[in-house]
Order: sequence, then structure tokens, then C-alpha cells
Amino acid sequence: MPEKNTRDHDIVVFGATGFTGRLTAEYLAEHAPADCRWALAGRNMEKLEAVRSGLAEIDPALAELPLLTADVTDADSLRAVAESARVVITTVGPYLQHGEPLVAACAAAGTDYVDLTGEPEFVDQMYLDHHQTAVASGARLVHCCGFDSIPHDLGVLFTVKQLPADVPLTIRGVVRSDAAFSGGTFHSALNQFSRGRQLQRAASERKKIEARPEGRRVRAQGGKPRKDPELGYWLMPLPTVDPTIVKRSAAARDDYGPDFTYSHYAGFKSLPYAGGSAVGVVGLFAAAQVPPVRSQLLKRVPQGEGPSERKRAKSWFTVEFVGEGGGQQVRTKVAGGDPGYDETAKMLAESALCLAFDDNPAMSGQVTTAAAMGEHLLDRLSKSGISFTVE
Repeated sequence: MPEKNTRDHDIVVFGATGFTGRLTAEYLAEHAPADCRWALAGRNMEKLEAVRSGLAEIDPALAELPLLTADVTDADSLRAVAESARVVITTVGPYLQHGEPLVAACAAAGTDYVDLTGEPEFVDQMYLDHHQTAVASGARLVHCCGFDSIPHDLGVLFTVKQLPADVPLTIRGVVRSDAAFSGGTFHSALNQFSRGRQLQRAASERKKIEARPEGRRVRAQGGKPRKDPELGYWLMPLPTVDPTIVKRSAAARDDYGPDFTYSHYAGFKSLPYAGGSAVGVVGLFAAAQVPPVRSQLLKRVPQGEGPSERKRAKSWFTVEFVGEGGGQQVRTKVAGGDPGYDETAKMLAESALCLAFDDNPAMSGQVTTAAAMGEHLLDRLSKSGISFTVE
């Protein structure tokens, strides 16, 4: 197995022919350093060549960008990709269905790995199956490098840095957006809703073996629907992977203090909108339990497609945080453009660039963005147009 610094590619984008994969490749074409050696990977060479032709319009030098044929059903092809790269980006989801073979290949090869999953069961199962292998090989397996969960994970890190050190901290995050979910996100969410028992089983098994911080306490807790006295929004608890990722970052970093608590919400300007959203989530969860209904819903929302560039340009997101500790309160905000596509591609690409080129903490295994890249990724995203501000 080649050492990382002798491998052919710094970064490989796996799934480059999909909608988000292509956006990620376009971002790298525009922003990767000139000496970055990168490649595209996918199962259809003709489609890869078409993506490369589009990239060559951005930068003519990319007309010779390497193309790698690989498929999640072909372990040898995935091993070849992993062993050729220092970092692999994958946009091939839903990850519960398609993700594990590439995680396994990267863990075995000592190759850093980033994805944009928001599926808690997948993240926990990958920890159970491949964390120790990655620890031994030196691979960093970094899930949730898109809208799930970078704005929340790094937003909390940014907020922690504004508060006193070595005191108990309480932070709540409130997300708002006007963008539609991507087809891939919809498929992932609906499939995860249908797997409640499996989700709980994976979480329970992980809890049995995962080390806890010594002499410190970290919690992610669900709150109650209410009106936020500081932000003025109606709050609804948000059942996403983000609070768990924040909790794991807090466990890995001593600078989150001796007693850390995080709670996570969706924010609405009016109570009817908040109530309607809650009813919608409950209805979607109920529909996911009925296989024929679930199948019809999945057929109606295709994967691999997305809105036009014009529509994406009008979309936005914010995550606002209220942090308290040591008798002080601080309000911060993370804000950006279209969260489901453009900003997710940016976050995913910058995560890979950060792993490939920045002087990050020495660690391996399954790790979070705040633990593995922290301030370096925060700086990269700030420079790329995602704002982190104190209000």
C-alpha cells in the first residue's frame, strides 16, 4: 500500500456525475490550488468525460483531469481508488444503501474520507464497523461535511470561542432556510425514518464501546416547542444528526468546558408555520412506515437532480446561536447561500482541501469536522463566503 505522500492524487471526487458531485468538482476547478492533484471517479466513463469537458471550460488545464472507473458493488475498484488518493470525497447516497464499501476501503487504505450524509444510523454503524481499522491505518473518517452538520458543528465551535474558558457552557442553535431539500436528502431522510429500530440499535451498540471524556460532561438534549425570548422565533426541536455531531465534538475538545450542553431547533417567525412544519414531519414519518407509500414518495422525488442556478442563487440559510457561560451571554450567526447544493458542495470540497493541505491535529478514526479540522476549516469557510459573526 503506497504511503499517502506518494499517492497519485491528493483528492478524488467519487460520484462526480451526480448533481452535487458535479457542483463539488466545479468548486474544486475554481478554488483548488494549482498544485492540487485531483481526479474524478464514477461508474460511467462516458458521463465522467462529459463532466470533465465542463470543467475544462472553467480551466482548460483540466481537459486532462484523470478519470477513474469505480462502483460501490466492485470492491477491487474501490480499493484502487482509495489506495490512489490521500482524500476521497463521496456524494453517492443514500449512504445506508451505498456508502459502506467506500468507507471500508478508505479505512483499510489509511485514506482520509469525507461525505455529506445526514443519516445517524449510517454514521454509528460505520463507527462500529470501521473506526478501529481507521485508527490503526491513520485514516480520518469525517462524515456530515455538508449542511449536515458543518454550520452547526463549526458554528458551536465559533460560539464557544466567544465565551469564557473552563466554565459550564449552554448553547442552543436555531436553523432557518428558504431552500428546498435535495432529492438525495429526501431519500436519505425517508429511508432513515423507516428504520427506527435499526437506528436505535446502532446508537445503543456505539454507546457501549465509545469512550467518554474523563472529568467532563457533554450533553445534547431535545428542548420543548416554545418562543425564544432572545431571538424572537418560535422553536421546534429538530430531529437531525447535528446535535449528536456537536456533542461528539464537545467530547473530543477540552475547550468546550467542564460541563457542556447543546440543544437544536428549527426557527419560525409565526406559530402557524411552526405547527405546520411539525405536522409535516410527523406525516412524513408516518408515511415512511408504510412501504407502498414510502416507495411512491421516493419515486416522486428523484435523486441526482436539482434546481437551476438561478433558483439556487436566491436561496439562503442561517443558524443562530445563543451561548451562555460564566455569567456572559453571546449571540452568533452562521449564514450562507443555497444550503442543499451550492454551500454543501463548497463545505465538502473545503473539508477535503483542509484534510489534504492544512496542519490539522494528529488523530485518526471516525472524527467530526470540529475535532479533525476545527479552526482551519472555520477559516477556510469564512474566506469562501460563509459568514461566522457575533451579533
